[in-house]
Amino acid sequence: MASNFKMHICRKGRRLNVRLAGDFDGMSACELLNILRENGEGVRQVLVNTSGLKTVYSFGRDTFEKNLHLLKDQSFRLVFTGQKASNVAPERNMFF
Repeated sequence: MASNFKMHICRKGRRLNVRLAGDFDGMSACELLNILRENGEGVRQVLVNTSGLKTVYSFGRDTFEKNLHLLKDQSFRLVFTGQKASNVAPERNMFF
């Protein structure tokens, strides 16, 4: 994981807010997936705010997208917001 990567997680009812900061690499992608798996139970929507990211490495995005299958048991809608949303979000809209 990038040494400056951080996540702030806040659950409000059936919504989970995740704010990303720092650099998003392959290990950061794995950490995000783990957080979503661990906190996704009973959640209807996950908002991932990317405004705090400095750099999004293509390997990070690829790692995230290739491992989305790990969330197949979840039933939430994953929504990316912020300036780097298009750099992190999967190519296609993903509903779980």
